[in-house]
This record gives sequence, structure tokens and C-alpha cells, in this order.
Amino acid sequence: MEKPLFLGIVGLALAGLACGGTKATSGSGGAGGSASAAGGSDAAGGSGAGIDYETYALEIGPIDVPSGVERTQCVTKRLGNPEPILVHRIDNHLSALSHHMIIYTTNATEEVLEPQDCSPFLDTLDPTKGAPLMVSQKLEDSLQLPEGVAIKLEQNQMIRIELHYINTSASADQITATSTMSVLPDELFQHEAGFLFVGNPDISIPPMSQHTLGPSHFLLPGDYSDANFFAITGHTHQWGTDVQVETADASGATVDSVYAPADFSWEEPETVQHDPPFSVPQGGGFNFTCSWNNQSTDTVSFGESANQEMCFFWAYYYPNQGAKVCFHTDQVAGGLDLCCPGNFLCDQLF
Repeated sequence: MEKPLFLGIVGLALAGLACGGTKATSGSGGAGGSASAAGGSDAAGGSGAGIDYETYALEIGPIDVPSGVERTQCVTKRLGNPEPILVHRIDNHLSALSHHMIIYTTNATEEVLEPQDCSPFLDTLDPTKGAPLMVSQKLEDSLQLPEGVAIKLEQNQMIRIELHYINTSASADQITATSTMSVLPDELFQHEAGFLFVGNPDISIPPMSQHTLGPSHFLLPGDYSDANFFAITGHTHQWGTDVQVETADASGATVDSVYAPADFSWEEPETVQHDPPFSVPQGGGFNFTCSWNNQSTDTVSFGESANQEMCFFWAYYYPNQGAKVCFHTDQVAGGLDLCCPGNFLCDQLF
């Protein structure tokens, strides 16, 4: 296998998403984080009525966006939590112009408070440098973890906020994004949550045509055999009309549909939450399919730009096996599944 093929498969695929965050009281103030109490079970949802859930929030922006500008920008901020915390719910708010928002943990030691141009999904292949917490495409988006399940964050956690935005209007505008995290009390904690990102870069959509890719059969790595998946979201760009995800056995035979929105919206794709969580058959994985209606006069291929396309889904699960970005491609005879980190090719490429 030649290195350029994997660069195309892996490098480009990591390019397309963005996010943000702020805390509510102490910390580094408006530039960093602050903390407050959010009263009642509504703040963290369903894990103990009458409990006051502490919340932390981070923000990126406001950013002035001229007409016709597409950009990915990042800030890095301290969450301001004086002790390690267990995040049980994340609520993201994006203003207009946003394409994606991603929040990550990062081991950076210096804050970057003013938005700067950045490479999407920076360092996500190296778990020693950080991991994505949540990807949002909707203006109002929430991730509610199951009872007793939480994401562990270290003391005074550094968070990178990555925002991909585009202004297609005729006039300048501003964009902001905010992420609020609700904390689970230690005595209610049972399992740590993880994040899995799966896609297929084999996209080539002829001009002025409808096209479907898949089903792509992705075999789940063995260390996920006990995974309980509780939420899943599909992702395409502007020509996307549908994303379908099913569990499958080792042979590729479909077992259950786990993501099939009645009216898929590429701009605000539904996050389907599963209660109870679902599992994948032993030795099996996922079948996933993406469909598009290319109304442009160009052939559309895989890439991070809003004028290119993607075919991905991301899933939240427990117990945590570490955040991974995985790909299935049929550019290699017999097909190939690749997950990073965890594959020697990841180290060669990045």
C-alpha cells in the first residue's frame, strides 16, 4: 500500500468538524472558564431527582465573518474545574453560519484565547494529546449520557474548541458557540463513556445526479466487544440526503437498524439516543450507507470543504476504550478497516 492512499483516506477524513465551551463561576473569567450550580435533575437529566448539578461552560467568539468566507478556527481554554469531574451531559449552542462544532480535551499547557486558524481534528490520532468529547452540527444540540455514565475530565482540564463556519450570505455577520457541561456527583458514577467515529472516504458523485455509497461493512475492533452504544449521529455535507446505520454480524448480514432518521437533514442531523443501549454481535460491526443528490455541475469527492462530501457516523458508548477515528475503504482489494490510534499506519502517517 502506498502512503499517499492512506494520506487521502485518513488525513482528509479528519478535516471536517468544529466545536466550543465556558464555565460558570470561578476560573479564568470570561477568557477562560467559570462554574455554577444548575438546580434539579433537568440540568443533567435523569440521574437523581432533586440533585443540584454543577455546570461548566466555555465559549468561542463572537467572530466577525465577512461574506463568502469559510474557515476553521480554534481556541484553547482552561475549564476551571478545581478537581477532576464527571461530565454527565453536554449542551451545545451554535449561532447561524456554523458548519460544525467540536470540543476536545487537550494536553496543551498554554491557553489560546483569541480564535486562530487551525487544522481540523488536530492531534486526535494521538490519545496522549487529547480526544473529542462531542461533535455538533445543530444550532441547539445535547448529549445526555445514560444513568451512571460520565466522561472523566482531569483537574483544571484544558479544552480546545474548534469551529468550522461559512457565510454564504451577501453581508458580514458574527458567529459564537457555547458548550455547557453538567457534572455527575461521584457517588452516582458507574461507567466511563467513550467516542467512536466511523466513515468511508470512497466518494465520487457525478454532476447533477443522485448517488449512494454502501452499505459499507466495518468490523468493530475486538476491544469493543463489550461496548454499549447509547447515541449515534450521521454526517454528510450539503448534498447529503440520507445516512443509515445497522449492526451486522461478522459476515456482513444486517442484524438491527440503529440509525434511520425519517427525514435526514444534513444541516441538523438527528442524534438518535438508545435506551437501553445496543451492542454489536460478537465478531461483527456496522453496515452504513450514505446517499446524496449532487445538484452541482462538478463531480463531488471526499473532503472537508462544504463543497466536498463526507460519509460518517459517530457513536457514544461505554465502557470507554479510548476515542478512535475509523475508516472503511474498498480502494484496497477485499476492503480495509483502519482505526486510529491503534494501527501502525497511524504512526507512519501522523
